[in-house]
Amino acid sequence: MTIELEESREPTIFNSLLMCFFVGIFLFIALLHRQSELSLLAFLILLVMAATKLWSSMSHYRVAVKINVDKQRVFPDEIFTIETIVENAKLLPIRIRIQWSLGRALGRVDGDEQTLRQETGILWYQRVQLHSDIVARRRGVYQVGPHCIHSGDLLGFFEKEKKPQEAAHIIVYPRLAFLKPVNLPMRDLFGMPGAKSPVKDPIFILGTRDYQPSSPSRHIHWKASARHLKLQEKIFEPSEQGKVLLALEVGSFRENMAKDEFESTLEVIASLAVQLHSKGCAVGLVTNGVLTGGGSSNLAATRASGQLPAILEILARLQIRQKGALEPIMRRILGSGRGFSCAYFSYNLDQAAAEIRNDCRWLNIPIGFFICRSEPVSNAIWQESRANVHTLDEVRIQENRPV
Repeated sequence: MTIELEESREPTIFNSLLMCFFVGIFLFIALLHRQSELSLLAFLILLVMAATKLWSSMSHYRVAVKINVDKQRVFPDEIFTIETIVENAKLLPIRIRIQWSLGRALGRVDGDEQTLRQETGILWYQRVQLHSDIVARRRGVYQVGPHCIHSGDLLGFFEKEKKPQEAAHIIVYPRLAFLKPVNLPMRDLFGMPGAKSPVKDPIFILGTRDYQPSSPSRHIHWKASARHLKLQEKIFEPSEQGKVLLALEVGSFRENMAKDEFESTLEVIASLAVQLHSKGCAVGLVTNGVLTGGGSSNLAATRASGQLPAILEILARLQIRQKGALEPIMRRILGSGRGFSCAYFSYNLDQAAAEIRNDCRWLNIPIGFFICRSEPVSNAIWQESRANVHTLDEVRIQENRPV
């Protein structure tokens, strides 16, 4: 951790140079007129000021501050706890004061202030833990760390300020909303059980059974046949029930300055991804938006264990900034695979959506469109596809709360 030290600017009577000047004058006058009581008082004041100044200058040595959060990935309105661990590894006791700047995206549970203050005294070789409950209010990626750390003497006369450069990161997922039933076009080519499926999956095997003459010879399990002294064939696991690719075109939102509609669309995409994943569908995501912190914004449709958190994290990092067109990315993905459906999200039905619609028709890929702004549909392509065009108001229940 890189630390920058600088003097505290809090004014008190003891850290004022003018006060030191007047106390010095009183001490000189008291000594000149042999006033022992006044001389002792002025000397004690100067001694206290010098001692606390030296005390404060040594307060930052061998002091370690560590920040922990119990959750790094949360949903809006979810509460997480910040733990501040302060360790004083020296014989000199100190007072420490920590200030946090939370901003509008994060807030205190017990108040509306955007600044969090923690203050405590620490004895020699002591370690203290400070806890604060914080609520996430807005989607995004945020740095959580102290704005400044003040350490000084226990009397509070002088302080030194530390400015740490490191901070923990909190990822706030989009809010999950309740959705109405959506007639998303699906393609279930391999939805039948493994033994009845027209296409066998050679990777996932459920077990074996007696070999049927109608089965291909490549399905014979030779080790099981030798063990049972009878030909055995493999029973395959049922293939995937469906693959859905969620596509988001960011440029249309940026062109129309539709920031609120963009956030609402992300909430619908996140909710739909959770629904599809719970039904056993393989879900993927493709977008032409820029991610906070960089990285790829495209995920192939799979049912891996970490697929849903990866989709939610991309949606949390997504900005309303465009990096190129979505059409070339979609053509490459659509042309490299078969057997999946597509859900296309955009601000309106523009030329980019029409090109994606034509590509999907040519590749025989079912696609559904989800838009924010409903406009009169005059194009013949959209007239015949009107059943697969939905607005966010049609699919979303207005009550907006986390699931």
